[in-house]
Amino acid sequence: MVTRKGRKVTGGKYRAQRKIRKYEKQGLQRKVKLGETKRKTLRMRGGKKKTVLLQANTANVTMKDGKTKVVKILKVIETPSNRFWARANILVKGAIIETEIGKAKITNRPSQEGTVNAVLIE
Repeated sequence: MVTRKGRKVTGGKYRAQRKIRKYEKQGLQRKVKLGETKRKTLRMRGGKKKTVLLQANTANVTMKDGKTKVVKILKVIETPSNRFWARANILVKGAIIETEIGKAKITNRPSQEGTVNAVLIE
């Protein structure tokens, strides 16, 4: 007997007991691009506000001596999670970016937090 996907042995369909609730649904995937800084404020559950980043051209870079400086992002060099995102200049956690003061690695999730934080690696 060959079984078909989504069917019982008798041939009947498996049906969902209920629809998906709003809190079970996934949110939209936001990709932060390199460009003039653009933010958006979202209303979260419980009336809380979340500021998300849509585009960014500056990053808070922490240097080896512990001081932090706001520098301009020139381009995205490498993205370990997806190599095509580096070509499209999409900023994600773990991406290596070229800044005015050298290469830096993004340490936060820009699409969730509203800023780009990085650590100088060179």
